This record gives sequence, C-alpha cells and structure tokens, in this order.
Amino acid sequence: MDVVLLWLALVAGLLLIPLGLPGLWVMAGALLLFSVIRPAGPIGLWTIGVAVLLAVVGELLEFVLGGRFARRYGGSRRAGWGAILGSIAGTFAGVPVPIIGPMIGAFAGAFAGALVAELTRGTQVGSATRVATGALLGRVVAVAVKVGLGVGLLGWLALATVMQSLFSAHL
Repeated sequence: MDVVLLWLALVAGLLLIPLGLPGLWVMAGALLLFSVIRPAGPIGLWTIGVAVLLAVVGELLEFVLGGRFARRYGGSRRAGWGAILGSIAGTFAGVPVPIIGPMIGAFAGAFAGALVAELTRGTQVGSATRVATGALLGRVVAVAVKVGLGVGLLGWLALATVMQSLFSAHL
C-alpha cells in the first residue's frame, strides 16, 4: 500500500509542475518520506540525491530560461531580469485563481516583465513585444524541461523498483 501512495504522490508532483507549483520538490519529499518509512525499500541515498539535484536544476532553469530567451530575441540584460522578476511576481499574483492561476501568472509575468523593461529603455513597441514573446517562450520551455526532469525521476524510480524486486525475488 505504501508503494501505491508513493506513486500517487509522485504523479501528483508531476502534475503540479505545469501549474507553476514545486512539483519536483513534492516528488523529492515523497521519496525522502518513503525512504524513512521503508528503509529497506528501493529508495536509497542515490535516488534521493538525484531527486534533490533534479529539483534544484529545475528551479534554476525555470527562472533563468525566460531571461535567456528574452536576450536571444534581442532583449537587453534589463529585459532578462524583467522576465525573471515578472515571472516570480506573476506566480504569486496568479495564486488567487484556483489551480491554473500561478501558471498563467508566471507566463504573463515573464511577458510583462520583459516588455516593461524594454519599454523603459526606450525600445520601440514592436521590438519590445518580440523580446517579451521570447521571454514567454523561455518560460514555456522551462516548464517543459521541468516536466521532462519529473518524468526522468519517475523512470529512475521505476528502474530502482524493478531492480529491487528482481534481486529480492532471487534471494
């Protein structure tokens, strides 16, 4: 039963990622809790370490990619920071809307932050909009990467579970 609960928590964590919520951290926490409950189970320090590493990498990429894409689309360093800060502010501003609010807020915030940053530099509206679109695309790519990291973590756990069951069946 505890394995079923672990998998439910992991899938729930994976579903939280596109909503702008800390799904990778939920997954890492579920793995840690499971390893405490079942110390002889398939979850070892390696798996927990990989989960925490993936969560850290995912968080860093989430905030950096919006700024990188804004700069790739011709934006200034200010636009990159505007995208990052706008994304953070948008995540919190979107919280009152149930379930999808943080995701929409983060996407809109990345766009608005880059747009405002470019406009305050005196950039033409068309160019500033292109930069803001780049920031939005960066945010979308970041979410996709985080979901990919979560799927990779599920694959790692599936492999660990299968290997543990194979070895325990032969003992």
